[in-house]
Amino acid sequence: MSGSEINRRGFLKLMGWSAAGAGLAGCDLPSTVTLEQGKETVMSYLSPEEYVIPGIGVWYASTCMQCAAFCGIHGRVREGHALKLEGNPDSPLNRGKLCQMGQAGIQGHYNPDRITQPLLRKDGKLTPIGWDEAWNLIGQKISNAPGERFAWVTGTVSGHQAVLLAAHIEAMGSKNHFAVEVIGPHVGRAVNRDMLGEAMPRLVLDKAKLILSLGADFLGTWVSPTHFATEYAKFRSGSRGMLVQVEPKMTLTGGNADLWVPIRPGTEGVLALAIANVLMKGGAKVPESAIAAVSAYEPAKAADITGVSAERIEKIAALLKEHSPSLVLAGAPVEGHAHGYQAAAAVQLLNIMLGNVGQTIVPAGDFPFPQLAAKSGSTRDLIAFADAAKNQKLDVAFFYGANPVYSAPQFLALPEALQKIPFKVAFAQFPDETAEAADLVIPLASYLEDWGTHVAAYQPEQAGITVQQPLMERMYKDTIGFGDALLRLLKLGKPEQYAAWEDYYAYLRNAVASLPAEYKGDAASDNVFWSQTLQKGVLKVAAAAQELKPQVPEIKLPDAQPNEGYPLYLVPSAQLGLWDGRHANLPWLQEAPDQISKVVWDTWAEIHPATAAKLGIKEDDVIEIASEQGSIKVKAYLFKGVHPDVVAVPMGQGHEAYGRYAKNRGANVLKILNPVADAKTGELALYGTRVKLANTGKNEPLVIEGRGNNSQRGRKLVVTISADQFRKTEGA
Repeated sequence: MSGSEINRRGFLKLMGWSAAGAGLAGCDLPSTVTLEQGKETVMSYLSPEEYVIPGIGVWYASTCMQCAAFCGIHGRVREGHALKLEGNPDSPLNRGKLCQMGQAGIQGHYNPDRITQPLLRKDGKLTPIGWDEAWNLIGQKISNAPGERFAWVTGTVSGHQAVLLAAHIEAMGSKNHFAVEVIGPHVGRAVNRDMLGEAMPRLVLDKAKLILSLGADFLGTWVSPTHFATEYAKFRSGSRGMLVQVEPKMTLTGGNADLWVPIRPGTEGVLALAIANVLMKGGAKVPESAIAAVSAYEPAKAADITGVSAERIEKIAALLKEHSPSLVLAGAPVEGHAHGYQAAAAVQLLNIMLGNVGQTIVPAGDFPFPQLAAKSGSTRDLIAFADAAKNQKLDVAFFYGANPVYSAPQFLALPEALQKIPFKVAFAQFPDETAEAADLVIPLASYLEDWGTHVAAYQPEQAGITVQQPLMERMYKDTIGFGDALLRLLKLGKPEQYAAWEDYYAYLRNAVASLPAEYKGDAASDNVFWSQTLQKGVLKVAAAAQELKPQVPEIKLPDAQPNEGYPLYLVPSAQLGLWDGRHANLPWLQEAPDQISKVVWDTWAEIHPATAAKLGIKEDDVIEIASEQGSIKVKAYLFKGVHPDVVAVPMGQGHEAYGRYAKNRGANVLKILNPVADAKTGELALYGTRVKLANTGKNEPLVIEGRGNNSQRGRKLVVTISADQFRKTEGA
């Protein structure tokens, strides 16, 4: 076989379709493929003269990149400019809906602080350079770096970008890929894998008659919030399912619940076992391996630990028994402790005891193209990367889609550790903290100017690959798409394998064309299939069927340890808006009121009024929140929707860089987290930090939408009615 030919297996691997199972085994690809066959002359995909009608908008399908849910979008383009984003009705993930973060994507595209040309650190300052100098420098540095001393640090990646990224890591002779995300069900995936045999099973909300959520903010920031919001609408229609939300701080989901229950952080597993105890006494079967754990927590004992009364525990158990099938969810507060795995296992035990597995929890199946599947980020990888940098195990590090300098707690000392890596390259769109610490910055196109495919980690009933296409020409000629950057990197090392594709568009088009006929339906040709794929924005695929096989490990919950020096529990809460801080440079999201407090453009601490009174804290007082690792200063917001032992601070602010809208605004709560990790998975315990409060004596008013109008002044201006009474008098 000549150098310009590869075998069929190698071709499938290059295209991202390898290890796809029987579906590709019978496709009509030749035994060898000449790479010249894939070569084509690629014109600019967006030629304005072909479609522009002055004043008339045209909608194009693409993919939202504002979080790792990868919802499908439609973008309205008028006279060559993207103007508006909406959800793609053809996407099985979001079915035409789009959250505020997705809507704000257009503002990131037009953000005035975008990086528009390559930057090289000279004399301690990032200075503009040309592309030839940038690529030559990269080629020189990576050729001198032994494979094990090279690393990629990314956010969650999937699709054909993940294929090329893995190929580059392999070409470098490395295994170092650190995928970093702060928000995500990292521990829950491990529990699901061990107890059900599948990391991300499908949740059938609309079949449940009751949802018991322990900290899963599925309407706000949990897994795939836009998807679950559409499923929640089905759950509420018809017979109208009941929602019980148990959490230390009221979230958007908690605000929509029929029953909201505050709980002491870190005790959710105890509550789950106490509910299981009541169910066991009522005749529910408990797996042998869990009997000791369930028997250890009578409701009265659990009430002392959790702060949830024994009567309330028994009431929740009765509701679960009455409303079958049900669904029990474990969110970030459950997972975010030193023994989060054990607590999440206790929650999953309830689903097994209640018979929910197979009814409201069903298998999603194996995604047929594992090369394209999501490589989900985690905090464990953040810790591992910091250790590798600190111990001088790396010579070259590339960064994309992650900002570890911002998200790393102070105890990791990441800014200092990065100085021990001789050459750091940031593939970035904005000058965030990690880009500012890099030696070379490669300017990326926005996701509205770029090509790609994406696979969400959570797949609904219809599995799919979402397609990303540019909505307009690039605003800045010296920016580059991430796929094109990866191809260029691969050509530095293996030009003979990737020379056939002039750019990422050509590669992606050939990849889609190489799918077997069973995925192309009645398309008359590859060109027709490509056009249909772009119009729909999603490639629907069939996941391999499998069966969930419940098994329960031994569950051991340790006793809580008192901490008189730091009496309060810190809850670093995520927002549907700024998220983990990645959207702090978008003024639309800065000025979008928090869904609960209605605060804008700031960081605040939510404190229960009773706790505030004991500490002499009033609304808008500037307080110092101190942990063993440091302190931050924020303004107090008195709120009954938190447990009295909790101080809740939203993530997202406190940037030291990242442009004019984010820099030097508020405080970064992640910085003061203690060095506590989950004992089983190694994930950072986001809810495992204890703090103390001190009043600084300053009072600076928060900016709150509708301030002064959130009280009825004792006049019962808003009349309420119970759900039961409504059904009797007004309901269907």
